[in-house]
Amino acid sequence: MKNETRWGFGTRELAHGRDLLRLSLLGAVALLGGCMSGGPAPNSVRNTAQTAPADLQLLCANAVAKSSGVDSAKILPVSSSKIDSKTYQVELDAGGKKTSCLVDTEGNVKSVEPV
Repeated sequence: MKNETRWGFGTRELAHGRDLLRLSLLGAVALLGGCMSGGPAPNSVRNTAQTAPADLQLLCANAVAKSSGVDSAKILPVSSSKIDSKTYQVELDAGGKKTSCLVDTEGNVKSVEPV
């Protein structure tokens, strides 16, 4: 009985249990480490593009609704990018019709054109 703990387990069983616990924790850390991402690389395409703020995208959606007669609920911004320091281009889907909108940082819609 000298190799048993007070719960009736031998030291060999306890050591085996600790090994299983360590192995399980190591596996969990490896799985979580594989799921983590450091984000896009500096100066990569995904990191350098600036999208239009939501309020400017909404202004474009409203302008497209007025010019096309499509219900505004069916107009969705698809993508946007900064053209220069004061202008954004917003691509929209207006009920299946692709549309491009140019809007400045002050909220003035410069143009709405089908693509």
